[in-house]
Amino acid sequence: MFEIEQPKSSVGSAFTTLELIFHASVRHVRKNHGNAIIGLLMNILQTVILIVVFYVIMNIMGGRSNAIRGNFVLYIMSGIFMFMTHTKALGAVMGAEGPTSPMMLHRPMNTIVAICSSALSALYLQVLSASVVLYFYHVIFTPISIYEPVGALGMLVLSWASGVGIGMIMLAAKPWAPDFFGILCSLYMRANMIASGKMFVANKMPGHVLAWFDWNPLFHTIDQGRGFIFLNYHPHYSSIDYPIKVTAACIVIGLMGEFFTRKHISASWAAKR
Repeated sequence: MFEIEQPKSSVGSAFTTLELIFHASVRHVRKNHGNAIIGLLMNILQTVILIVVFYVIMNIMGGRSNAIRGNFVLYIMSGIFMFMTHTKALGAVMGAEGPTSPMMLHRPMNTIVAICSSALSALYLQVLSASVVLYFYHVIFTPISIYEPVGALGMLVLSWASGVGIGMIMLAAKPWAPDFFGILCSLYMRANMIASGKMFVANKMPGHVLAWFDWNPLFHTIDQGRGFIFLNYHPHYSSIDYPIKVTAACIVIGLMGEFFTRKHISASWAAKR
C-alpha cells in the first residue's frame, strides 16, 4: 500500500517528467469533449468554416487578383492554419492550470508540466486538423503540391511557438489582473484576424502599409511559410530571424514572470471575485 520513493537519476527524472507531460497532454486533448474523435472533428469543422468564410470574403472584395500565383484555396489555408495554430496555442497556455489549481496538489505535477501539456495538446490538434483538411482537399477537389513541406511545417511550428511565448506572458500576468488581461488577450486574438496579414501578400504591400504589420511575428511566419509552400513566391519583406528572437524573448520573460507570480500568488486572491 505504501511505497518508499527511491531517488532517481537525472535521466530517470527527465523520463518521468516527459511521461507526465504526455498524460497531461492527453487529458487536455480530451478536456473539451469526452469523445476524442468528436473533439477533433469539431476542431476541423471550425477550421473549414474559417476557410470558407475567408474564401467568400476575398472573392467579394476582389482579393483573389492579389493572391500568389497558384492554388487560391491553398493560399487561404496557409494563412488560416498558422493563424489558428498561433491563437489556439496562446489560448491554451493562458488557460493552463496555475499554482493554486487543485491539480498542483498531486505530486509531481507542477506549472511547467501544465504549460507544456497545454501547448503540446494545441499543437497536436492543429497539426492533425491541418493534415486532415489538406488530405481531403487533395483527394476530393484538386491535387495540390507544397514546394518545401519541411520548411512549411517549420513555419507552422514557429507560429505555435510564438503563440506559446505570448501566452506565457499572459499566464504570468493574469493572476494580478484577471479581467484586464483576459480582455487584452481577446483583443490581441481579434486584432490578429487582420494584423496577421493572412489576407495580404507582403511583397505587394506598399511601405507605409507594411509598417502596420511587420511588428507581428505571425505576419512573418505566414509570409515565410508561403515562400516554402509556393514555388513562385519569394518573401522580401519578412524574415525567419525576427519571430525566433521575439519567441525566445517572450518565453524568457514568461518564465521569469511565472516564477515571480508563483512565489507570491495566494488562493485567497480569487476569493472576492
